[in-house]
Amino acid sequence: MKTPFLAALFILALTALVPQLCRGQNAFTADQIEWGPAPPFIPAGAQLSVLEGNPMATSGDYTIRLKMPDGYRIAPHTHPLRENVTVVSGTLIVGMGDKWDDSKTMKFPAGSFAYLDPSMHHYAGASGETIIQIHGQSPVKFNYINPADDPSRR
Repeated sequence: MKTPFLAALFILALTALVPQLCRGQNAFTADQIEWGPAPPFIPAGAQLSVLEGNPMATSGDYTIRLKMPDGYRIAPHTHPLRENVTVVSGTLIVGMGDKWDDSKTMKFPAGSFAYLDPSMHHYAGASGETIIQIHGQSPVKFNYINPADDPSRR
């Protein structure tokens, strides 16, 4: 008899708390997310939104979203820290290795999740407009396998 009463009390308390949590700046609906140009160390054409944290800080957690147009590609690279990726919309194309090879790519539709351990050689692209959410530890760094692929050097 006590369990249903406690469950009902918990649901009532949670219902009262959720609107208070959502009024703060720690919750966003999709239409409230602000987009800007992606940083110069990835190819032009993508847009970025910082949801929390500072991805360029020397430490700390971050969560960002990257919006990529159809056909967008990021050349083979690594990251010094683990990267956790969730596909929000579209299809993320990922391959492993030092050179882009279409025959070795995998397609990840919306709802997919992957994590990439430090120093894993990989490349990524988009089929259709694609939004991915990335979270991890700052700082975000791209180390291109071929330095000539680094757009910030152009």
